[in-house]
Amino acid sequence: MTNSKKNNILNFPSNLNESEREVEAIVFAAAEPLDLQTIESKVSKKNNIKKILEKLQIVYENRGINLVCISNKWSFRTASNLSKLMSKQKTVEKKLSKAALETLAIITYNQPVTRAEIEEIRGVAFGTNTLEILMELEWVKPCGRKDVPGKPIQYATTDEFLSHFNLKKLSDLPTVDELGSAGLIDTTSVNSEIFGKGKFYKETELEKKENIYSNIDEMLNSTLNNDEKE
Repeated sequence: MTNSKKNNILNFPSNLNESEREVEAIVFAAAEPLDLQTIESKVSKKNNIKKILEKLQIVYENRGINLVCISNKWSFRTASNLSKLMSKQKTVEKKLSKAALETLAIITYNQPVTRAEIEEIRGVAFGTNTLEILMELEWVKPCGRKDVPGKPIQYATTDEFLSHFNLKKLSDLPTVDELGSAGLIDTTSVNSEIFGKGKFYKETELEKKENIYSNIDEMLNSTLNNDEKE
């Protein structure tokens, strides 16, 4: 016991008999939850397996991992009141690949854009699940189909993307010149096509709507002026 503490080794319950230790080891090592019959088939001696599991359940009830039984199958799981810690750790460790970052940048600055158009700008074919990863993060979503032969799916960023990067609108993003001035990219070597033409889809659509209304106003004014002249 003393050596375990000195070496910073986790101390598992010490008041278990050999059968209980076997059951503990079997359930701990299993890749999936086990039923009673499976556990019984692996122990060296026949015992009341259910009683042993219930004892282990009590032993582990106040620990970081608990022994749980779901649909008559047993497994060790993170304590429910600590599950948020695990999800935070997963979020911190997850990093986007270079391909995913480049794809996100192309979609952001060129949206809506098709898969083929993204590959053309990048100069290489897509890797496995690159778009799927961005959609899983809810930063990118399908945005209709392009009106060309084959009707390919177009992709655009989401409101979740704006929220995650603390942006109110797409035009809050820095331009390629601003990124270069800030020393964040080398404008002499970066592919400027990634950053599009400076206009963003959603805001361009709003401008189109405003232009429609202004055209209507002009038509009405023109009609009224002609009536007055007559």
